[in-house]
Amino acid sequence: MTITQLYYVLAVAENQNFTKAAEKCFVTQPTLSMQIQKLEDELDVQIFDRSKKPIELTDVGKKIVIQARNIVNESYRIQDIVDQQKGFIGGEFKLGIIPTVMPTLLPMFLKAFIKKHPKVKLKIEELTTEEIITRINDGHLDAAIAATPLEEENIKERALFYEPFVCYIPQGHRLHGKSKIEIADLDIDDMLLLEDGHCFREGVINLCKAFKDHTDDEFQLESGSIETLIKLSNEGLGMTLLPYLHTLDMRENEKKNLHYFSEPSPAREVSIIFHKSELKMQIIESLQEVIAGIIRGAIAFQDVKIISPIHKK
Repeated sequence: MTITQLYYVLAVAENQNFTKAAEKCFVTQPTLSMQIQKLEDELDVQIFDRSKKPIELTDVGKKIVIQARNIVNESYRIQDIVDQQKGFIGGEFKLGIIPTVMPTLLPMFLKAFIKKHPKVKLKIEELTTEEIITRINDGHLDAAIAATPLEEENIKERALFYEPFVCYIPQGHRLHGKSKIEIADLDIDDMLLLEDGHCFREGVINLCKAFKDHTDDEFQLESGSIETLIKLSNEGLGMTLLPYLHTLDMRENEKKNLHYFSEPSPAREVSIIFHKSELKMQIIESLQEVIAGIIRGAIAFQDVKIISPIHKK
């Protein structure tokens, strides 16, 4: 049994196709198939049911894949140990960022991080929280920046900052004249929301449900972007809630519609998250240090109440 064979097994399990798996592993399909067949012969079991289209794992194959992923991850740790011993911070690093954090946070830290660590090749993707969790568990992301806590057994979280919620209330709205907003003032029925799949949406829903009992089918108007929510609100179609960093670069005429909550302000916890196997920790720790140093000057709020991003029924 070799680590390469286990790596090939993981590739086939993910792609459910020998040809696609071979392409991902940069080997020929006969080579990959032969190595997996050797492993199956050695173990005297069938890992894959080749009669199914697409290919499926057998019952024992599912258990083998779980263990194979642990072994392959641990093999990567050896290179990590060597890199840390040498003080080397470099190589490819795959980072996921949720959509409501990406446009505001990434421009703040990316240039500083690249300048500090030019040997790190960052590959950054904008992904939903659900996609991030799947990819971290499958070993396809080294880390991610997401709203927490997520309560995922295999994922560790390190808080980067606490980002308050800010109300965007257009003129003519019942709350526009209030200097400070209370959570009890919110009514989900006149709230513009992000589309399903955004964790910030779930945070807003959880915040409103703390005081009023509503069901998801009452929500009327949703959008895929915060910018669109602001435009819809400007048209008098309702108020919305924004993450604080989104308010920093707004036009002056739109800033007049910003209203802050009474303390403690509801806020989301934004963290760097990674698999509990803790691979590439030297890069993760450096990202945490760079982001924390930059964000400290942007968010001065201290007295906050963390709102969960997890969907609550």
